[in-house]
Amino acid sequence: MKRRTLLASAALALSLGTSAFAADEVTAGFIYVGPVGDGGWTYEHNKGRLAVEEHFGDKVKTVFQESVPEGADAERAITQMALSGADIIFTTSFGYMDPTIAVAAKFPNVKFEHATGYKRADNVGVYSARFYEGRAIQGHIAGKMTKTNKIGYIASFPIPEVIRGINSAYIHAKKVNPDVEFSIIWAYTWFDPAKEADAARALIENGADVILQHTDSTAPQAAAKEAGGVITFGQASDMGEYGPLPRVSSIIDNWGPYYIDRVQAVIDGTWESDDTWDGIGKGMVGIGEISDAVPADVKAEALALKDAIAAGSYHPFTGPLKKQDGSDWLAEGETADDGTLLGMNFYVEGLTGEIPN
Repeated sequence: MKRRTLLASAALALSLGTSAFAADEVTAGFIYVGPVGDGGWTYEHNKGRLAVEEHFGDKVKTVFQESVPEGADAERAITQMALSGADIIFTTSFGYMDPTIAVAAKFPNVKFEHATGYKRADNVGVYSARFYEGRAIQGHIAGKMTKTNKIGYIASFPIPEVIRGINSAYIHAKKVNPDVEFSIIWAYTWFDPAKEADAARALIENGADVILQHTDSTAPQAAAKEAGGVITFGQASDMGEYGPLPRVSSIIDNWGPYYIDRVQAVIDGTWESDDTWDGIGKGMVGIGEISDAVPADVKAEALALKDAIAAGSYHPFTGPLKKQDGSDWLAEGETADDGTLLGMNFYVEGLTGEIPN
């Protein structure tokens, strides 16, 4: 996908937001991996930015840079935003982790927040959501609704966040349908509509009648609608324009409350580096409306599962569970600890194929 030249467009992007501000007012910056109109991941982060504007009004200015590639370009974009006077900068993709740490070391008076990573510093906090909780609900619905017993999964990059999602969806599909099989295509992109559509078509041609995705565009939804007889789930955003079929539900990332809270901490002078990982219970992960295309009993089961996860009475990774190689992982009733989940680099028993390096 063609990207805009970052430094050439920085002035335009940084000019966005409310127009007139005093020098002592807070500026919150956002670095996005995709376009704000991607309909998925970046779209929801940008909704969070807009929520900050609505909440604080003239007290806070927001600026953003979209479609920033991970790597060296990210470091340049983050640096430019810091030089332009941002007081807090949210970098919203896993591949921004090292660039964020590098820039933060040069700007100790600027606060940084990195999404989905794990490296912190005195002026760098990290935050993410327990997306795997939503995957459990998707897996339950998928296992109940598939007719071919073949479920396709479009994965982005082989990092723990994505691997957790695959495992969670598979565990819960397998619980309700022992005959289910998963086929996984690694797209090696967060946002590339053409590549995502091709992956969806390949999975459908191979017999999958359910498509799950951990990529950011609505292209898999469109491919499934074109094929007919295939169900999908919105990723990161509701993607409700494809309901009631093929999209039957979704995982919705709700970043607004977190962004408001962290910007308020900057205003109050109470901001500290922190590590936040919230899920359905705290409202950071939402489950989009389950459409009438889902049988009533399956919908009721899915909502009961959601409620149990939210209440903390059920953990999606509860034993007995084995690893793909057949070795024991979790005993009966034992739940996975966060350290294992955060570093997850293995499939559970029953999944086929290898995790790429």
